[in-house]
Amino acid sequence: MKIDKRFILSFVAPCMILISTIGLIFRENSRKIFYLPIGLMGIVIILERGMSRQLDRKNILKKIKSYQKVK
Repeated sequence: MKIDKRFILSFVAPCMILISTIGLIFRENSRKIFYLPIGLMGIVIILERGMSRQLDRKNILKKIKSYQKVK
């Protein structure tokens, strides 16, 4: 059985946020700063996906509406 790469990659951003949260909670104070970038990148990846989906949906809707006006 072949596993889709996109399916596996969809868990990367939440795992990044989870690792960052665990690191911030359980590490000593001097090393907590190293976990902030990985958490921020996870959040940015999730937000970027959501925004790109919205833009794609708007573009598809515009194309549909433009074809309806032609008829």
